[in-house]
Parts: sequence; structure tokens; C-alpha cells
Amino acid sequence: MVDFARSPRSTLGVEWELALLDGDSLDLTSAAEVLLADVAQRAPEFEKRIVGEMLTNTIELVTGVHKQVSGIAEDLAASMGALRALTEDRGIELMSAGTHPFAQWQSQEVRAKDRYLELVDRTQWWGRNMLIFGVHVHVGIDSRDKVLRIVNALLAYVPHLQALSASSPFWGGTDTGYASNRAMMFQQLPTAGLPFQFDAWSDYEKYVADMLTTGIIDNINEIRWDIRPAPNWGTVEVRVCDGLPTLEEITAITALIQCLVDDFSARLDAGETLPTMPDWFHDENKWRAARYGMDAIIIENAEADERLVTECLADEVARLAPVAERLGCSDELNSITSIIDRGVPYQRLQNVFKDSESLTEVTRSLINDLRTSYT
Repeated sequence: MVDFARSPRSTLGVEWELALLDGDSLDLTSAAEVLLADVAQRAPEFEKRIVGEMLTNTIELVTGVHKQVSGIAEDLAASMGALRALTEDRGIELMSAGTHPFAQWQSQEVRAKDRYLELVDRTQWWGRNMLIFGVHVHVGIDSRDKVLRIVNALLAYVPHLQALSASSPFWGGTDTGYASNRAMMFQQLPTAGLPFQFDAWSDYEKYVADMLTTGIIDNINEIRWDIRPAPNWGTVEVRVCDGLPTLEEITAITALIQCLVDDFSARLDAGETLPTMPDWFHDENKWRAARYGMDAIIIENAEADERLVTECLADEVARLAPVAERLGCSDELNSITSIIDRGVPYQRLQNVFKDSESLTEVTRSLINDLRTSYT
């Protein structure tokens, strides 16, 4: 049996992965362990908020549980401030994007944790290539019976979230031609990518049991789907998004996800059946959004109607306005419009490169975006 911890409806938690950069070269630096030691010594109250990840070039900010997006923003800003005080002393810069524009995967170190070392040993070249950064958003679900139906319905919004958050057009010093190269990279890992659609919790339990029995996973957290149940927390976890350069973008996308999940939850309470689409539509939508970003024409429904993702996003912001007002995140949801107007992350990065022809300047723009977004 897979127990699902019941959570208050639509509560929030966010995990934000940050890249650690050498202040001079702006290349990645393997400074996570020394920074975590600094946190333990100089800011112990943040030990559960500032944590390590798979690579020693990454620090992750983890929030507590909040009812509103504004609480997420305050939480992340406080952790960022504490981390920044430590990085300044060591000449380390911070940035967030789906990938570092020019860093080479061969130079990166894996943290000496069994689960990370086992992953790389098993997946070899692909595991060592996971030089990527993301944002994960948890939303509380008040009944296990809702979880899988909400996951299935959320799949239709993978292209919206991926296009809006795409920030990885460059990888290893190369212009990949993709808005989100991270999306294509991450799905190479076993059990990563889009989730299977299950109708009943017992079907999901059977899947988990099969994965454990055959040794594909050792624990449930190794199911690395883009959207997944998080049974230990009682949440749906949305893992679609690239690393986001600014706090405004974090809160805007968190608001969109919270509104979508809460809307689905309310519709289920009212006895509605949530819409779904065939898996092959979801696969195609993910690829289109990763490749074309905001220029993607996506499949909207099971009838195969298609529209530009920007038009779909505008309609969703308008449709979810009453939900956002009830949840107290109207400003954050509405900021999606201004983010689109000035350019989502990958578009801004492409413009910097067009003007400067320098991936160092692209990286510097990410550092500046982050630094100015919360001060």
C-alpha cells in the first residue's frame, strides 16, 4: 500500500534550484559543501531551507508550507538573503536557469550521497550529463481520491508551464535551437518524463510495487515524473519548470499552478469529471513547447483542437481570476501577462546573445536578473 498523507487543500511548498558560479569566470563552481557548512555554522535556522542537491554546483532553497503565494515569496526571499550573505564572503555568484549557458558537464562533481552515486553509476553518460536546474511546486490535496484525476488533468498544462518557464536554450556552450533543452535532457533518466495516466489509486500502487519488485527504483522518490503524487507530503508535485531567473517568475508560475489545482479540486467536489487527453497528445505538446517555447502551437483537448500557447495562457489567466482572488494571488497570477510582454526567460537570453554574441554576458544577465528580483 502507498499511503497518502492528507494535506490542507491548496497549501503550497516550493523548491528552487540555484547554480553556484565563480565570481570571476562566471563558470560553475563546486562550492555547495562549503556553503552548507557555512549555513550550519553561521545560519543554523536555515539548515532545512538551504540544502544540497545532486551536484556540488547546486544549492536548493526549500520553503515551508504556506497558504498563499505571498508567503512563498517572503520565505524564498529570506532564504536567499541568508544564502547571499554567505556567498558574498566567498566570491560566489548565484543564478537560476534550466541550464548554465556554457559550463561543461565533464567538469562537475556529484555529491557523495549513495542515491546520487547509484543514479550516475546506473545511468552512466546520461546521468553525468544532468547539468540542469529546475523549480518544483507542491500543492496540498485534501483527499487521496482526487490525486490521480488532478495529475491527469494537469498534463494538459505541461506546455503552458514549460513554455512560460523555458530558460535553457544554451547548453555546454551551444545554441540548442530549443527553448527548453532541460526538458529534453531530464526525460532521458529512467522513470523521468511525463507520468502514466492511472484511473484508480490501486493501479498506481501496482505500478509502484512493480517498480520496487523489479529493482527499477529503491524508493518512491525515484519516480521522477514531470507531475507526480508526493504521498509523503500529501501533495501533487509539479516538476515541469526550468530554473526560473527571478522571484517574480517563481511566484507567477506558483500562482498559476495553485489556481489550476484548486480549480480542479473544486470541480471534483462538485461532481464534475475532469477533461483528459491521450498520452500521444501530451508527448507532442511537451516536445512542441520545449522546441518552440511561446511560439508553440499546442493541442488543447481530446478533439485535437490547436492554438498558440500564448493565446491559451491569456485565456487561462482570465478564466482563473475568481480562483486567484479567493486564494489571494491575483497580483501574482496577473503578472504572467507582464512577463510575457517583456519576454519569458529563454527569449531574454536569446536577445542578450544576439546583442553581445557572448555566453558570458548571457550568464551575467541571469546573475543580474536574480540579484535584482528580490532586493
